[in-house]
Amino acid sequence: MSNTEKFWQMTADKFTNEEMWFTIGEGLLKIIAILIISGLVIRLGKSAIRKFFNLKTKTPLGLVSERRDATLIKLLENILTYVVFFISIMTILSVLTINVQAMLAGAGIVGLAVGFGAQSLVKDVITGFFIIFEDQFSVGDFVRIGQFEGTVDEIGLRTTKIKSFTGEVHILPNGSITEVTNFSLHNSVAILDIGIAYESDIDRTERVLQDLLAGLPEKYEELVKEPELLGVQQFGASELVLRIVAETQPMKHWYIGRLLRKEIKLALDENGIEIPYPRLVMYSRQEEEAMRKQPGS
Repeated sequence: MSNTEKFWQMTADKFTNEEMWFTIGEGLLKIIAILIISGLVIRLGKSAIRKFFNLKTKTPLGLVSERRDATLIKLLENILTYVVFFISIMTILSVLTINVQAMLAGAGIVGLAVGFGAQSLVKDVITGFFIIFEDQFSVGDFVRIGQFEGTVDEIGLRTTKIKSFTGEVHILPNGSITEVTNFSLHNSVAILDIGIAYESDIDRTERVLQDLLAGLPEKYEELVKEPELLGVQQFGASELVLRIVAETQPMKHWYIGRLLRKEIKLALDENGIEIPYPRLVMYSRQEEEAMRKQPGS
């Protein structure tokens, strides 16, 4: 029998070997079962995580504030997915008769070598954990980090994404975050300086403003309480400045400030109280000299 005939005979024997096909079928069934079980574990795990946070919000024993629930839910779901996928891949490799222990040992040595050169990555991850569990800021908060200011779009273990007012998204490594100003933790304050003419009756103006401010909380739900008229703030060049402060819900002070300025302007106009505007006085030296030269001047 020639070599070619021997080769084809061996190939035919392999394809007609029932034990080989049984082993392949058994392996495929195991892999399919592993994938199905992995998908069910991820789905059930995510459902359990969300139910836990929904239940926590209904009890007074919750350890995590509602502000960061969305951040923690997303983070825990990602961790669950990564862990299940890793275990599934290792199990599938074992089914394929690949030495997983040797791979893990080699990966450990490589990881140790890479770890010495990836200290910044480790720092980013550790800082990300502290940011989330210390509740420094959460998704949706308006923050200032260094020179960047905007709404937190996403918090990861390695990076944080901030969306500015004009739409740009800034991606910052967590390890670089050393100082954070969070504008969303407490109520905001709108400060308004209102100028009136020196000729105006101050007492009457204050009465008009106080009557207006008393009814604003019922009109605007963003106001935490009735705005307060502090009184005369300063003497301007051509105006008397009154200051009003209004406590609002977090990050609503710009919106309320614009509305209050409109309300105040309408109220002052309705009561005939003048808001000063720039005036220009023309001085002519020639006319003054001509008047001096007139008889009897």
